[in-house]
Amino acid sequence: MAHATQVGLQDATSPIMEELITFHDHALMIIFLICFLVLYALFLTLTTKLTNTNISDAQEMETVWTILPAIILVLIALPSLRILYMTDEVNDPSLTIKSIGHQWYWTYEYTDYGGLIFNSYMLPPLFLEPGDLRLLDVDNRVVLPIEAPIRMMITSQDVLHSWAVPTLGLKTDAIPGRLNQTTFTATRPGVYYGQCSEICGANHSFMPIVLELIPLKIFEMGPVFTL
Repeated sequence: MAHATQVGLQDATSPIMEELITFHDHALMIIFLICFLVLYALFLTLTTKLTNTNISDAQEMETVWTILPAIILVLIALPSLRILYMTDEVNDPSLTIKSIGHQWYWTYEYTDYGGLIFNSYMLPPLFLEPGDLRLLDVDNRVVLPIEAPIRMMITSQDVLHSWAVPTLGLKTDAIPGRLNQTTFTATRPGVYYGQCSEICGANHSFMPIVLELIPLKIFEMGPVFTL
């Protein structure tokens, strides 16, 4: 999860998030070089005495500053489109979970386990144990295996919500009357936190998401759901 004074993104827990971090660094480096070039040109303009006034016609320069931005846009667009198509792929998931947004809590349904359904509410401050996170911990966590493709089916029963877990690179809108889906594969065990990322009402900030990711062998041993 995020911590105080953090500048970059959260540590990646899925291949998609690793790709997003790589693309972020790639685009940031291009932006840094452009800013440096523009600031350097401004510095020269302000500090250098211009003696050559015959600069009204410079075909070579106009060609360069037309082609160069186009090349830069292509260098940004190609990896961006690659990641976009990777996030839309659904390749034979091992487990399907349905998440339904309500005002203001989440309902989860394990469709592959006899329709196991439970609600996940934020823990009030009076019920927090030592080590629990205020406004982020829930009474019922979503327990999932690592190293297995998981498909999330996301919808809403009332208003717009958004199911988001930053460390997994997930953010999918929950829309009434529409069933959206996203997939992910976690690479390491742990407890990961997210929140509703859509302004869905007065208690919008009280819809936390907690995923407890465990090894696949332990998940297959039996009921590990924290109900």
